[in-house]
Amino acid sequence: MATDTPNAGNIPDAGELTATLGKIAEQSQRMVTDFMARQTAEDGQMDTDKNQDPLNIGDAFLQMTQRMLDDPARLAEAQVGLWNNYMELWQHTANKMMGQNAEPLVKPETDDRRFLDSDWEANPVFDFIKQSYLMTSKWMIDSVRETDGLDDETARKVDFYTRQFVDAMAPTNFAMTNPEVLRETVDSKGQNLINGLSNLLDDLERGDGQLKIKHVEEDAFEIGVTVATSPGKVVFQNELFQLLQFSPLTKKVRKTPLLIVPPWINKYYILDLREKNSFIKWATEQGHTVFVVSWVNPDARLGTKTFEDYMLDGPVAAVGAACNAAGSDKVNIIGYCIGGTMTAAALAYMAEKGDDRVASATFFTTMVDFEEPGELGVFIDEEQLASLEDKMGERGYLEGSGMASTFSMLRANDLIWSFVINNYLLGKEPFPFDLLFWNADSTRMPAVMHSYYLRKMYQENALVKPGALELGGVKIDLRKIKVPVYILSTKEDHIAPWKSTFAATQIYSGNTKFVLASSGHIAGVVNPPVSDRYSYRTNAKKAKTPAVWLEGATEHKGSWWPDWDKWVKKFAGTQVAAREPGKGKFKAIEDAPGSYVKVRSSQES
Repeated sequence: MATDTPNAGNIPDAGELTATLGKIAEQSQRMVTDFMARQTAEDGQMDTDKNQDPLNIGDAFLQMTQRMLDDPARLAEAQVGLWNNYMELWQHTANKMMGQNAEPLVKPETDDRRFLDSDWEANPVFDFIKQSYLMTSKWMIDSVRETDGLDDETARKVDFYTRQFVDAMAPTNFAMTNPEVLRETVDSKGQNLINGLSNLLDDLERGDGQLKIKHVEEDAFEIGVTVATSPGKVVFQNELFQLLQFSPLTKKVRKTPLLIVPPWINKYYILDLREKNSFIKWATEQGHTVFVVSWVNPDARLGTKTFEDYMLDGPVAAVGAACNAAGSDKVNIIGYCIGGTMTAAALAYMAEKGDDRVASATFFTTMVDFEEPGELGVFIDEEQLASLEDKMGERGYLEGSGMASTFSMLRANDLIWSFVINNYLLGKEPFPFDLLFWNADSTRMPAVMHSYYLRKMYQENALVKPGALELGGVKIDLRKIKVPVYILSTKEDHIAPWKSTFAATQIYSGNTKFVLASSGHIAGVVNPPVSDRYSYRTNAKKAKTPAVWLEGATEHKGSWWPDWDKWVKKFAGTQVAAREPGKGKFKAIEDAPGSYVKVRSSQES
């Protein structure tokens, strides 16, 4: 989060800095003492973590160490190479201190925003720290990746957590090696660190002893007022979801309405953050009657709900409700992420039942084949699943913050360490960003349902195997899905890797169109045409592998939304008079965004 400043290159005087740090230490001691006293008074004793290795990391790194020691020659060669790099760096720094022009030996990646402050290049000391860190981190990651003899699961785990360690050790994350923080410390006479400590203690208190980094103030936005503002009505509800129908923005609409099934681990308004980037508003402006599933934020009362319950009382029920509310015999359906995974299961179920109420299906960043699940697979081994199930068994659900922490680790520099710098080192409040407000507004997951999803999808990859799952008395076979399908994936997706989502093109029996958008899991999807950002790729020819598809793909500038709209309208029927929510077969229950979406995880449903 560092930026260039007018003072770049002017590092504070050492004496002034020492005096400032002394005053900070005195104030900090009082604050920490008060905090510890409050914790002891409330709990009687400080909590200790009984599980010393909840992520099951220790055994993986023990195996890696043993493999490294089996080949001491390679290890010695790597160490010599690192030493030679240091020698070159020392010479480079000496030349720079003498005023000579010296090209850096190693540079940050183009998307690495940690070293934007000009002192990282202009000041020889900080330039040395930066290059030394980049050299060492690359050496460490390469050494781990080149270790022979590890099984795939262990190799992925040690690679992932090595990168987590490398990110954590970045010099930007420490006050004494971050030039922006040093300047701010002297300029504010240490108030930034006092404010930062206060923020840190508040986050520890808010997380009941665990660090819960604040990405945005809880009251920065209001659901239904500043986000999730598209007008409409709740026209149907059961104990798992409310069905929202949005008010038309055109005089005529397409006969076949649009039904959106978002993930149940997030709230639907990622597709309705603000007017200018709302997919829901934009789709309504294109003449679609838009419905969306707004999932309940479940508590212990729904802890025994199953994946089957969610499928039947979720997407399947929503299809029927949307058809009735719109007076239509079909819908076009969109499934987002794991909402898409469940939608695929629902479509296979409906196909087996002879239910043809879905005209077409669109999947946003959705995996149905979990053979290569990406980095999320690091968190899903037997030991971690058993530990997770024990925790869910105590309450009947998994706190949404647990999944949020996992997703943050996939982009640690953006979602963890940038906030450590901003909140704790610079002592600032987080910026009021609507996307991060949504991200922090996480939902719980019912214990039985979530355990089934993780085991059957990630661990067993059962959904893609014909007949391996039975839901609603039906053997699920995705190959029986014959409706036209539009698959939207994103090139930099850390949650649903695009090469894994591509596997669905080889499964469904109907005509399938695969589109690859730029950016990631959220930004690549929420990319309205007015922004004129990013691009997307298409390929009219069928391909057996992601590599072949990409090689023959054509890149188009801008948003993929118009491409999808042109495609889906082929299955949306003729134009009819616009439908007002609550004026059809189902009467309005309440105004959009409804009550379900407003339940925070700190509240009961």
